[in-house]
Amino acid sequence: MSNVYPSSQAELARFYREHLETSLLPFWLTRAIDHEHGGVFTCIENSTGKRVSDDKFVWSQGRFAWLMAHAADMVRRGLLSGDADEYIDIAKKTADFILKHGYTDDGHAIFLLTADGQKKETKPGDGYDISYFVDCFAIIGLSGVASVTGDASYAEAALRNYDDVKRRLADGSARTEPYPMPAGCKTHSTPMIMLNVSETLERALFDVDHPRRDSVGQDALGYMDELLDTFMLPSGLIQEAICECDNRLLTTHVNPGHTVESMWFLLEQAGRYGRQDAIEAARKVIKATLTVGWDEEYGGIMRYVMPDGTSPVGPSESASEDLILDTWHTKIWWPHSEALYTTALAGLLTGDEDLWQWHEKIWQYTFDTFPNPDPSIGEWINIRDRQGNPIEKVVGLPVKDPFHIIRNLMLLVEVLDDGVERRAGPL
Repeated sequence: MSNVYPSSQAELARFYREHLETSLLPFWLTRAIDHEHGGVFTCIENSTGKRVSDDKFVWSQGRFAWLMAHAADMVRRGLLSGDADEYIDIAKKTADFILKHGYTDDGHAIFLLTADGQKKETKPGDGYDISYFVDCFAIIGLSGVASVTGDASYAEAALRNYDDVKRRLADGSARTEPYPMPAGCKTHSTPMIMLNVSETLERALFDVDHPRRDSVGQDALGYMDELLDTFMLPSGLIQEAICECDNRLLTTHVNPGHTVESMWFLLEQAGRYGRQDAIEAARKVIKATLTVGWDEEYGGIMRYVMPDGTSPVGPSESASEDLILDTWHTKIWWPHSEALYTTALAGLLTGDEDLWQWHEKIWQYTFDTFPNPDPSIGEWINIRDRQGNPIEKVVGLPVKDPFHIIRNLMLLVEVLDDGVERRAGPL
């Protein structure tokens, strides 16, 4: 039997809050916290909730620090039940684990650690600092802890890491394993993640009254404009890569989940600074992307499609292309949770009823498909085949990461219950 879509904005907020409080947060709080060393275990089997390894991906540690910090802030404001002090303690211990163990001597974030913080290589000889995206999520986590605690030391640590990432991006030394791009490619993922990083850091710097808060805010606006000016096509679709080489698959495919996630980063920053032009551009992108990316046969958002909605075809010359060809037809958790928040935020900012129709359509598929049917386990079975059946497959990292679902549902509760200005209004 299908779930029944809530009949009002207030009921929708209550639905998301209840799902957070009864299914998502309990899963992670009872199964995954490392009370001995700090941080969170995320090498967890997708369906059963059993831990399969104690290794820690620093990528996930940064994300979890932000989640716990933000959950504490929402409890303080009466938007979420729970113990704010407990959440802050978990957030600080996770951030402290990152600061103690998560960086190389030259300040680059490490990809993989043991439970007690020893460095590990994912492949012999690859090194430890193999992806600047790890740095980005460490910055986000440290920023979240700075915001909720008011402790400027976390903001200073985030700022040092941020400046180093900007330097590596400028000189071309930033790595992007496990999916490196061919030389000569510019990717949407760079201004996208740096927009999210800089706007999250900007909030933290405001919260601790740091003198660089305005300059980082201007950085965020610059990344927003780069994203639109460089990667938005006249159709409203986002081009994922612009390459010097003649690679049709990398330069023409559409990544619907990536795009809709990118758009809420943009909407929040545009709303904060009164950039109505960017809000209108985002509305066009969201609608064009969901139209192309929706699976009309089975429902849900496709992992990858071509601009006309057809399936991607080879040949492949890189791990990134292999990923596209191997998983284009899958239905995975994070594009759906991202699209829920993006359509609601855009609907509230623009009043566009089409966006609310998309929200209901995505809500129906998402909550009919992803939540674990066993309430004693909870959370979601995150990876599905095209028909919506659970499959065991690694997507990105071999982890069950809590970030997308909890983050998006918390943000949904905020904008639906506390007003859109909380996320997309002046700081």
